Amino acid sequence: MSARPDAVVVGAGPNGLAAALRLAAAGLRVQVVEAAGRPGGGMRTEELMRPGYVHDVCSIVQPMAAAAPFFREFDLESRGVRLVHPEINFAHPLDGGRASVSHRSLERTAAGLGEDGPAYRRLFGPLVEHGTDVVDFFLTSRLRRLPTRSVPQIVSFGLNGLPNVRWLAHRYFDTEEARALLGGAAAHGMLDLSQPLTSALGMLLTMLSHHVGWPLIEGGSQKLADAMVTALEEQGGEVVTGHEVTDLREFDGIPAVLLDTTPEAFVAMAGERVHEGYRRWVSRYRHGAGVFKIDWILSEPVPWTHPDVRRAGTIHVAGTLDETIAGERAPNQGRLTDRPYVLAVQPTVPDPTRAPDGGHILWAYVHVPHGADVDMTEAIENQIERFAPGFRDTVVERYTKDAVQMERWNPSYLGGDISNGQATLRQMLARPVPRWNTYKTPVRGVYLASAATPPGPAVHGACGDNAAQVALREVFGLRSVPPLRPPLH
Repeated sequence: MSARPDAVVVGAGPNGLAAALRLAAAGLRVQVVEAAGRPGGGMRTEELMRPGYVHDVCSIVQPMAAAAPFFREFDLESRGVRLVHPEINFAHPLDGGRASVSHRSLERTAAGLGEDGPAYRRLFGPLVEHGTDVVDFFLTSRLRRLPTRSVPQIVSFGLNGLPNVRWLAHRYFDTEEARALLGGAAAHGMLDLSQPLTSALGMLLTMLSHHVGWPLIEGGSQKLADAMVTALEEQGGEVVTGHEVTDLREFDGIPAVLLDTTPEAFVAMAGERVHEGYRRWVSRYRHGAGVFKIDWILSEPVPWTHPDVRRAGTIHVAGTLDETIAGERAPNQGRLTDRPYVLAVQPTVPDPTRAPDGGHILWAYVHVPHGADVDMTEAIENQIERFAPGFRDTVVERYTKDAVQMERWNPSYLGGDISNGQATLRQMLARPVPRWNTYKTPVRGVYLASAATPPGPAVHGACGDNAAQVALREVFGLRSVPPLRPPLH
């Protein structure tokens, strides 16, 4: 920069960029330093196999970008970021040609669940009606008061969300279809679904399907990262890529340093400035299952047996709720399974710009034991073939990444864990360490701003935004949150 920065952000993922934008909104000179060759973190989009076919390497479906308070304020549309919505948000195929599907309309979804329709309306209707307050409370609860008008809904969400998803599914639903639909959403959390709190993610993601939808970003998730970089540069900030930070002494004299990294990376960069107690707590922080990812180029759309599944953006390929639970228990116990829970997305269904005319791509991953370098291609394709006979005949080319390669691609994905730490009950209450303010570190002026802090993983920008607000208050003495600046054009 032409002048020494007031603040440095290490890591250009969605949280790092959100932190930088909030700091820049306060009139600070902000520099973002990124080890990779381009910004975006998990939002990077690449031509992995052939020109014109663009694949989101990790993050792809963005309900949180549509719902989160930071991105509502950022105003995606004004930044040229277009959300595209599939006709059906997500689907869960079952044997015998059956499937349960989640439409944007709660009523239409409930109607498709037959005898479980009334219970579905009873569980999700109040949450959808108060969706904005529910989302805002859980993303910013440490910084804002409980919204009075939505107290009953937030309390209900908390009570129903605390147990495991099997409990919730059996409490409300009697059919395989409804139970599988909820379980498939809950399995996004990468946890053993017998764990407490797995109901909460299933409820949140299902509610978001009706509140804001499960959109993709037209042209790839990189478009959002690029828009955030442009917004920062318009305010005089800069993003430096291809520079790995290994020692925080590099930033001596800079008032605030925010880290969109793992807690382990912070400890390594800080060296002897971190006391033994904090170091011990970080050593107890647990990273969970890794992922094995496949991207395909297809000659035609996936031939799902159930026609509604062909119109869905996201497909949870796992079978019944019990099968989903078994598929997620295995990797969390260090085992492989030949019937994994497959999280699949059909990007070219809502967004044909991701492939040349007439082209099709498919995106999917499964959870595997932490750090496993196993190839799950056959198991994944067997599961898809189970509900889409003839799928293998449509495969033109595939590109895979195992858990070790995912960590190499993004060092914040330790062992292939794309959540930057398990979202267990204990680790959500004290993330990453038990401190009153977990964004603060033992090093003065240094803050954690990654998914290893509350509220945890997803593209919502809240971890970075919350950390930036703490830094603005403590380092720069600001008592109110500066609003994000509108685009110059």
